[in-house]
Amino acid sequence: MTTPTQPAILHHTDSLPFGHSFATLPPAFFTRLMPTPLPSPYLVAASASAAKMIGLDPEEFSTANFVESFSGNRLPAGAMPIAAVYSGHQFGIWAGQLGDGRALLLGDVPAHGAGQFGSMELQLKGAGPTPYSRMGDGRAVLRSSIREFLCSEAMAGLGIPTSGVLCVTGSDLRVIRETPETAAVVTRMAPTFLRFGSFEHWFYSGQPEALKTLADYVIDRFYPDLRDAKNPYHALLAEVTRRTAHLMAQWQAVGFMHGVMNTDNMSILGLTIDYGPFGFMDAFDPGHICNHTDHHGRYAYDRQPDVAYWNCAKLARTLAPLIGGEEETRSALDLFGPAFSAKADELLHAKLGLQTSAPDDVALFDAMFALMRANRVDFTLFFRRLGELQIENPTADDPVRDLVIDRAAFDAWAARYRARLRREGSADGPRRLAMDAVNPQYVLRNYLAQVAIEKAQQKDFSEIERLLTILEKPFDPHPDSDHYARLPPDWGTRVAVSCSS
Repeated sequence: MTTPTQPAILHHTDSLPFGHSFATLPPAFFTRLMPTPLPSPYLVAASASAAKMIGLDPEEFSTANFVESFSGNRLPAGAMPIAAVYSGHQFGIWAGQLGDGRALLLGDVPAHGAGQFGSMELQLKGAGPTPYSRMGDGRAVLRSSIREFLCSEAMAGLGIPTSGVLCVTGSDLRVIRETPETAAVVTRMAPTFLRFGSFEHWFYSGQPEALKTLADYVIDRFYPDLRDAKNPYHALLAEVTRRTAHLMAQWQAVGFMHGVMNTDNMSILGLTIDYGPFGFMDAFDPGHICNHTDHHGRYAYDRQPDVAYWNCAKLARTLAPLIGGEEETRSALDLFGPAFSAKADELLHAKLGLQTSAPDDVALFDAMFALMRANRVDFTLFFRRLGELQIENPTADDPVRDLVIDRAAFDAWAARYRARLRREGSADGPRRLAMDAVNPQYVLRNYLAQVAIEKAQQKDFSEIERLLTILEKPFDPHPDSDHYARLPPDWGTRVAVSCSS
């Protein structure tokens, strides 16, 4: 997790200044319990930038105390583990009570570079069963834990709002998923892990006072400026709707697919949370489904904005009694479409190096995506290589042109693009620098994560470290790492991911 500033003082594990804001809520909001110890834990991976964000000395990574503390075998001084209750809609169906079935919130610590929020909650994922486990074993597996660690860092590197991961610890403990696997614990970080489903829980259980308590807590702790609004609850819904719309535009702009956009996986702060069967687009297919258990394609790439709006509508329903009127509630929800469109348009212009807007831009964009779809063009490489195009030198097109089977179709589109660039007086050099700053050279393709996972299963964690290095700075060239920015091998396009973790 990249952070722009570093704290002056670095703490040891047992000197982290834990608070516990969430525990100030009434007891019905959570259950206090201890983690289940992880047998013979070992460190799999850790993020120095995440550690420094919370003032933790990365030198701690090499200590047994660090590994034991963030495996659930002992508690850091001041930590007070709790599991939160929430509910949610899963795959569009009301699922009722859910909650932290394998996650324990240790508390919150001051954080540097955390934006407006100023603190980070630390949560152990995989630390054993809780009252909300619903017959689950409360464990996480090494495979999905590595994926979450790497993707959290990748999204932060891309500048997309996200939860983070401090570390992953592993164990030889066997757990059963689709096949037998080994267990792991992920220490996740976010200003809060509250989600849309946290509000749904109190609404659908008919507890309006608890709903108001939660809304007031969120406003006072995370959106204090909204307290002075004419209707703070309307302002809260409007802000969450806007943040969610912007997040969707950012996902779409890098070809990211979450895979399980249930309301219990939607952050009240507009963060990317709960990484499961995610994926980054390889060959462009708007209908691509990254989760092989999503049999109806509810969470396909091109449906993500609509599903996010649907989820915001579910949140709006829960907040409507506090807002006080259907029309006012609707006015906040109606911000989603314009906010998404404006952000998506801004990002797409930047990806194509366009500094101005023109009436025919939508047609140019649509033709580009049609070309990419028809030729199954690699999403990341297309935009990165497009920056090499020169207005008066078509021979420079080869890197991007070679991605397209129908070369004549590319040439026809490129001619339109060149004409558009000429109209705004674009210069090749500055435009390429600007495009390279927004079009990543590296993303966490599923096959890259799979290679790291298979090595880690043999206790070789070197590939995780190498990937972390490039994913933290995905727009920069990395010497000797060009192979991470190539088209995936044939087997890499067939890596399947699911909700099983």
